[in-house]
Amino acid sequence: MKELRFDGKTAVVTGAGGNPSLGRVYAMLLAARGANVVVNDIGSKHAPGPATAQGVVDEILALGGKAVADANSVATEQGAEAIIQTALDAFGGVDIVVNNAGIIFNVAFDEISGADIQRTMDVNLLGPIWVSRAAWPHMKKTGYGRIVNIVSGSMYGFARQAAYAASKGGVYSLTRAMATEGNRLGIKVNSIAPGAFTRMVIGSQEEDCHTYQGTKANFPAEVVAPAVAFLAHEACPVNGECFDVMAGNVRRIYMAQTPGISEAEITVEKVAARWDEVMAGASSDIFLVTEAFDGFGRKDKPYQPS
Repeated sequence: MKELRFDGKTAVVTGAGGNPSLGRVYAMLLAARGANVVVNDIGSKHAPGPATAQGVVDEILALGGKAVADANSVATEQGAEAIIQTALDAFGGVDIVVNNAGIIFNVAFDEISGADIQRTMDVNLLGPIWVSRAAWPHMKKTGYGRIVNIVSGSMYGFARQAAYAASKGGVYSLTRAMATEGNRLGIKVNSIAPGAFTRMVIGSQEEDCHTYQGTKANFPAEVVAPAVAFLAHEACPVNGECFDVMAGNVRRIYMAQTPGISEAEITVEKVAARWDEVMAGASSDIFLVTEAFDGFGRKDKPYQPS
């Protein structure tokens, strides 16, 4: 098979500083395949090594790649616009966005502070919104774009990760909505739920715990990057999809529903009596709408800001 390359394409990878880091390996692989890369990171005290965007840029440049560093925060609209402006100033455009930046607080639901809940949402959910919105007009203008959002298996519901799970579940739905709108514009938006030994593991788990050691031994970040690169490539065949990617495994994640029940005159008692039918049966995939519609089922009308 012909090598899939990114020559002439510009990619923005957020949260790409430090080592070990998923963002770093995404940036490194894209650069190795010919992309111009904006390495975005605000730094982290948890990274055992150069925890800066410039550290990763230096690695890329040493290998003959093209990259520039950016230290703006994804957590604000202004910061996101500045990140995309870095791409425009350095390389003249933006074709790919990998929304990788994220934070986590492993705290019980009733103990996590309001400030940490807000920080989680600002970075993990609003970050992809702001960065994608900043890149969107440029992709729309050229009729081409690839956005890869990073979700998490935590969105299924992990204890002590309520805020994190909510933010990543939001990104899953965001991906679906963006894909629906982007389809007719030449913009494809997909997501992955990665599993790897990263700064997030280092910062959120004790070194002597089983999960920490197991992840370090068996889940290298490098094996997640190929799936991300494929979704970021012009040959990507899917839109609005999500994939579980870890330890060499790539598996589709999808929303489904059971056949359920249908009662013309539904009552509480009928629901109770037929509850086993609601819960059982073969699942069917929830389709993705491929055109933009408003809330009343009419095709999308020109947007007028209020």
